[in-house]
Parts: sequence; structure tokens; C-alpha cells
Amino acid sequence: MLIAVLLSAQCTDERVNQVTPALFALAENAADMAQQDVDTIREIIRPCGLSPQKSKAIKRLSELLLERHGGEVPADMDALEQLPGVGHKTASVVMSQAFGVPTFPVDTH
Repeated sequence: MLIAVLLSAQCTDERVNQVTPALFALAENAADMAQQDVDTIREIIRPCGLSPQKSKAIKRLSELLLERHGGEVPADMDALEQLPGVGHKTASVVMSQAFGVPTFPVDTH
């Protein structure tokens, strides 16, 4: 879920839903994603826009999930916001949808 929400920045949900099956077929978890080449990730997520930045963030956040959180997405707002590409809105959506924590994600555009 974390990566799908990250991809949704400046992108439609429809496009994210078109891209994520191929991305998650390539890598099912943080360990698999951390092993991928940034260029491979970038090509898959290109339709979502901002692929150079998002691909680097996805690879690095996957590495950090392994290093700091045992490969699991942390159920902690501050820990989420420390991950590359994860701002307050993304962290709020993940906390709410993945962990059932009442949050108030705000889209400013």
C-alpha cells in the first residue's frame, strides 16, 4: 500500500492501478524491491509521472524498510515520514488505511 500511495502523487488512481500489478509482480516485498535496479522501476512506473524521483524513492525506502524496520512498513507516523518520498499526506493515508489509525489526510491541490 505504501508504494501505491507514493505513486498516487500527481497521478490518477486509475493509472496507479494500471502500473502496480507489473511493479508488484517484479517485487512482492521490500527485500525484492531493494534488489531492483532504479532504471527498471522507473520504466514500470513511468506512466505515473515523476518517475525519476519516485523510482529512487521506492528503491531507497525499500532499503530503509529492511535496515530499520525488518522489511515491514512501520505503523508510526514519524517513522513513515522519515522514508524517502513519504510526506505527511502519504503517511496519513497509510496510517488510516493500513493500520486503522484515525487520521485526516489533506490534499492541498
